[in-house]
Amino acid sequence: MLEMTREEFEELVAEALDRIPQELTRLMDNVAVFVEDEPPADDPELLGLYEGTPLTERGEWYAGVLPDRITVYRGPTLRMCETREDVVAETEVTVVHEIAHHFGIDDARLHALGYG
Repeated sequence: MLEMTREEFEELVAEALDRIPQELTRLMDNVAVFVEDEPPADDPELLGLYEGTPLTERGEWYAGVLPDRITVYRGPTLRMCETREDVVAETEVTVVHEIAHHFGIDDARLHALGYG
C-alpha cells in the first residue's frame, strides 16, 4: 500500500477543491468537506460519500439544517493507487464526484461523464 500521511492527503483534497471553478464553488451552499481514514465497515472500498440534501431538492423548508457533508476516505484511495500521481488524480475525481451529488447529479450521469 502506498504511504501518505493524513496531513498530506488532506492537502491533496484541499488542492482538488481549489481546482473546482469559482463559478461552481460560489453556488455551493451549506456543505462541509472532511477527510476520514476509513469508510463504514459495510462498504470498505468507498472512496467518498455525500450526505445531505442536494441543491436541486431544497425548497422553502430548507432552513436551519446542519451542513451537507462530503467525506473523502484516505485508506481505500491509498490501497487502490500505485503512485502519488494516481492518488492526486483519484482524489480529484472523488472530490468532483461528491460535489456533483451536492448539485443533484446522480451516479449514472457521473459515470457517463467519466467521474464514476
